[in-house]
Amino acid sequence: MMKALEGVRILDFTHVQSGPTCTQLLAWFGADVIKVERPGTGDATRGQLQDVEGADSLYFTMLNHNKRSITLDTKTKDGREILEGLIKVCDVLVENFAPGALDRMGFSWERINELNPAMIVASIKGFGPGPYADCKVYENVAQCTGGAASTTGFLGGLPLVTGAQIGDSGSGLHLCLGIVTALFHRTKTGTGQKVSVAMQDGVLNLCRVKLRDQQRLQSGPLTEYSQYGEGIDFDDAVPRAGNDSGGGQPGRILKCKGWENDPNAYIYFIAQAPVWEAICDVIGEPGWKTHPDYAKPKARLTRLNQIFERIEAWTMQYTKFEAMEILNKLNVPCGPILSMKEIAEDESLKATGTLVEVDHPVRGPYLSVGNPIKLSASPAEVRRSPLLGEHNEEILRDVLSYDDARVAAVTASGAMGNPQQLAAE
Repeated sequence: MMKALEGVRILDFTHVQSGPTCTQLLAWFGADVIKVERPGTGDATRGQLQDVEGADSLYFTMLNHNKRSITLDTKTKDGREILEGLIKVCDVLVENFAPGALDRMGFSWERINELNPAMIVASIKGFGPGPYADCKVYENVAQCTGGAASTTGFLGGLPLVTGAQIGDSGSGLHLCLGIVTALFHRTKTGTGQKVSVAMQDGVLNLCRVKLRDQQRLQSGPLTEYSQYGEGIDFDDAVPRAGNDSGGGQPGRILKCKGWENDPNAYIYFIAQAPVWEAICDVIGEPGWKTHPDYAKPKARLTRLNQIFERIEAWTMQYTKFEAMEILNKLNVPCGPILSMKEIAEDESLKATGTLVEVDHPVRGPYLSVGNPIKLSASPAEVRRSPLLGEHNEEILRDVLSYDDARVAAVTASGAMGNPQQLAAE
C-alpha cells in the first residue's frame, strides 16, 4: 500500500520533544524525514535519562521512529553547501530552535524562499508575537502560561501540571496539522509558506472549555462545579475543580475494591442525566428516581457530594474492571484509572498498533507508542530511530546525487563531523 505522505521530504531541524513529535507523525505517514543533527552529540535527548549504558535513551528512541539521521556542521563551507542542497530538494523544513536561531545561521525565511519558493517552513516557539516572544519555554511553562495549571488541582490547593505532555507533544500535533494543510495549499498554488505554532496557544486550544467557563462566570456561579453545592463562593477566575467533569455532567473519581493498597484502584464515574434511573437502581436507591431532592438534575447539583458518596459505597464492592463491566451494560459513562503498567501490558492496544515493540541494534527491544491516527488505506509501520549520523552517505548519494569522490571529499572535510570519529563509527 502507498503511504499517505509518500514522496514528501522533510528537513527536520527539531530536537527534544515538541518538534520530533510532529516529524515522527509525518514519518509514520510515509514522509522521508531527514533529521539534521550536531556532529558528535546529536539531539540532546539521545543522552538524557539513559537507562542502558551506551545506547540512545528511550526519550530519543520513542520520538524519532522512521527517520534518517545526518550529522552536519553548517559552519563549514561543505556543511553549508549540503544544507542549501537539501533545502532545494525538500518540501518542508521543521524547526523548534530558540527565536531567531535560523536567521543567525544565515537561513532566514527570505533566504530559504530564495533557494526554494515551494518550501514550507514550520516552527514551534514558546509564545507568539508579544512581550514574551523571546522567552524560552518548556513543557510545564507552556501548561502554566496556557491556562492548564491554574484550572488543574483541587480547590484551595496548588495549581498542578498534568502528566500528559500537552505543551510539547500537543504543540507537535498542532504543527503537524498545519504542515499537512500547507502542503495541500501548495498543490493549489505551487508556493510554500510559513507555519507556526506557539506552545502557549496550543495549550490554550486544549483548554477551551475553561475559557468557556471563564465567560460563563459573568452570568453567575458554575453550577456543575462541586464548590457550588458546597456553598463556596466563586471568585472572578475559573477555579480548580478537582476531578469534576468539564462537560457539564457531574463526574468524580471513586474508590473501588482494593483501593487501600492499590493507588490506581479507582474508576471515573459520570452521573449522566439520561441514565440516572439506571444508576439509582444499580446502587440500590430506587427511591431517588422520584424523590424531589434527586429526581431532576438541577435538584441534584447541591447534593453531589452526598450522591457520589453513596455511589462510591457501591463501587467499593467491586474491582474497577468489574464495576466498569456492570456500568457499561447500563450505558453509564465510566472508565478505570489505568496505571502505565496496566497500559503497557494491554494486549488490545498491541493488537491495534497503539503499542508496538521495536528492536534497536544497541539497546535491544523496547515498547513504544505507535501511530494513534489510523488510516485504512495507508497503515503506519513503526521502524526504529536512527543512530547518530547513520545515513550520512546514504543521504548524500540518494538525495543530493553525490558521486563516490564527492562523498569521500565531504566526509574528509569534517562537514559531517570529525573524520576519525565517523570512520570509527
